[in-house]
Parts: sequence; C-alpha cells; structure tokens
Amino acid sequence: MTSREEALQREKERLEAERDQVLADIAMLQESLKGEVDIDAEEGDPDLIEREKSAALLAALESRLKSIEAALRAIDKGQYGICERCGQPIPPERLEVKPDATLCVECQVEVEKLIKRGLYRPPTNVL
Repeated sequence: MTSREEALQREKERLEAERDQVLADIAMLQESLKGEVDIDAEEGDPDLIEREKSAALLAALESRLKSIEAALRAIDKGQYGICERCGQPIPPERLEVKPDATLCVECQVEVEKLIKRGLYRPPTNVL
C-alpha cells in the first residue's frame, strides 16, 4: 500500500467513526423528540424551547451526516481531496481539520461570497 492509499484508508476509518457517532447522536435526539410535550401558550415555555433546540441540532447533525457520506463516496470513487470547483488538490491540512471538505479554501471563500449575494447555485452532479 502506498502512503497515499494508507492516508486515504486512515481518513476513511476516521470518517466512518465520525459517521457512527453522528448516527448515534441523531438516534438519541430523535428518541428525545418522540415524547409528547404539553405545549404551554406562554412565551418562553422551557419544554418548547428545548424541543426547538433539539430539532435545530438534529437538522445540523443530518446535514453533517450527508457531508460525511459524500466524503466517503468520494474516497470510494477516487475523488477525495480534489476540489469540486477547480479540480485542484485540497491541502491535507484542510482535510485534517474538515475531512468532508469538497472545496479548497480559495473556492470555499468564493462560494461563500456568492451565497451572500444570492448568486450561488450548488452543483447538480452529486457524488
């Protein structure tokens, strides 16, 4: 196995472990949201606020799960670590911090600027 293959294998194992943790967190939140809450019409009902926070966290975890699964598919297809926008390698330092990164830093900055202006349309070709 080459050093690149070894690094990809380590990254895949790290992503799989993170996916397992996210799935466990999602299951726990879904279970906590199953219980019925007697919603009080008063503003600031602590039970309602807690449910809203849990629902927001659940949405964030589901989004994170999609990113992790996309990164795992990219590894399987041999496209991991390649910027989806410019085709250049994503620096290993960025992948270390954000293993599910699909854009290099320069392209990420460009995309965020476009999003703020409402001009960005995500690519339709999903891995």
